[in-house]
Amino acid sequence: MARVLVVQHAAHEGLGSLQDWLPAAGVDVHPIHPYLGHRVPPYVEGDALIVLGGPMGALDDDVASWLPATRALLASAIDDGVPTLGICLGAQLLAVAAGGEVRRGALGPELGLDTVTVSQPDLLLPSGEWPVVQWHFDTVVRLPESAALLASSSRYAAQAFRVGEVAWGLQFHLEATADMVAEWARIDAGALAEEGRDAASVVAEVAAASGDLEAVGVQVIQRFAHVITG
Repeated sequence: MARVLVVQHAAHEGLGSLQDWLPAAGVDVHPIHPYLGHRVPPYVEGDALIVLGGPMGALDDDVASWLPATRALLASAIDDGVPTLGICLGAQLLAVAAGGEVRRGALGPELGLDTVTVSQPDLLLPSGEWPVVQWHFDTVVRLPESAALLASSSRYAAQAFRVGEVAWGLQFHLEATADMVAEWARIDAGALAEEGRDAASVVAEVAAASGDLEAVGVQVIQRFAHVITG
């Protein structure tokens, strides 16, 4: 069975639905938790790499001391052609590791249910408009020179991109469950209020769209698993 190394940055931003979808697609999951003291290896120990989201910024090394090692791990994965998936913070770290730039989103955060449009379908992303869960304050403002833009939202362009042949960054959270979103909404209730939004309604929207969100997420993960296993 193929083995994917997963870097998790915070207790409340875990694998979510990926915990079920990856094994179902034939991929064994090996998570590490550097916020608990786990070592981030210099290269991928396994067949693929997933880097999850987190509340810190991609360059907040003073907040999360393992971020330089994570960026180095992503750079080595790109160089070695290891199938890689960066989600939210993971996508931002992937962009920085490959020479891109991340800043605070000038148009404000994207929080809750949203839609992205895939303009350049590839091995990972089929064409179309897809419902997704967003939860980010920073955004990729300059993609790496080697990157291909794949999908955008109405607010921010860099919603999905590919670096090289098999390293993808997704700004959105395909792994997010309604319970995870409820926890994020509790933590970021102030930010939601500033946006004129109610935490309960944001969670309810995500829960109501759970079937469509799962259909998208399962398809993407199955395609990622196919890239890993060949």
